[in-house]
Amino acid sequence: MTPVLDLQHVNVARGDDVILHDLNLLIQPGEHIALLGPNGCGKSTLLKTITRELYPLVEPSMKVEIFGRERWDLVELRQRLGIVQSDLPGQPILKCTGRDAILTGFFSASTLWPNLVVTPEMQERTDHVIEQIDATHLVSKIFGEMSAGQQRRILIGRALAASGAAAGNQATLLLDEPSNALDLKAQHELRELMSSLAQIGTTLVLITHQISDIVPEMQRILLMRGGRIFADGTRAELLTEQSLTDLFGVSVHLTEIAGRYHAW
Repeated sequence: MTPVLDLQHVNVARGDDVILHDLNLLIQPGEHIALLGPNGCGKSTLLKTITRELYPLVEPSMKVEIFGRERWDLVELRQRLGIVQSDLPGQPILKCTGRDAILTGFFSASTLWPNLVVTPEMQERTDHVIEQIDATHLVSKIFGEMSAGQQRRILIGRALAASGAAAGNQATLLLDEPSNALDLKAQHELRELMSSLAQIGTTLVLITHQISDIVPEMQRILLMRGGRIFADGTRAELLTEQSLTDLFGVSVHLTEIAGRYHAW
């Protein structure tokens, strides 16, 4: 199968500083991956490189392919790659209903502007996604009146709707610190949703520094520090007190219950 992502010898600069150094990363369809690292390690720069907001330094050995292609129209890429961030996509979405907020994902828009045409296929896809994310109770609720956890659920649905819309494409989600600003109940619901999406084959790439966000289905762990992925292995290999202590530079204590980890 064509890889979701193939990065080889990638260096990325922001201003005068090189942030990513000789980075190599291969992600296959259907994988469930957690990328873990402290603040400032380069996680956000890597995300922006994947979404084509940043471009690597041009070097002979460098390679960046997304779904087997080097060049993308950004609107087209958004229809294959769903991105979930803690920031809202734009203030107009606050006035949308939950259903309309999901529909905006097809257009990478912050609201359903009058010039946008919602097709029957988009409506059908949205109905399917609403069932997937268990959000039938939110379809008529105003987005700006939802709790942070409910908003995050709708934003995941928004990303799912677009990324799996093209015929024959399994949805691929990039989740960037998705549990930020969520209370304990909302964190639990988010993790349950990630597990259910993984179980139906959605490709998930979680970028986080919260060990508790790594659901049991995420069997591949990447550790990042200083702009480099320095470890790529299984949960058993890398989710240990010693490896996390080395990663974060502080003594880490770890517990595991039913495949879920908690660190302090």
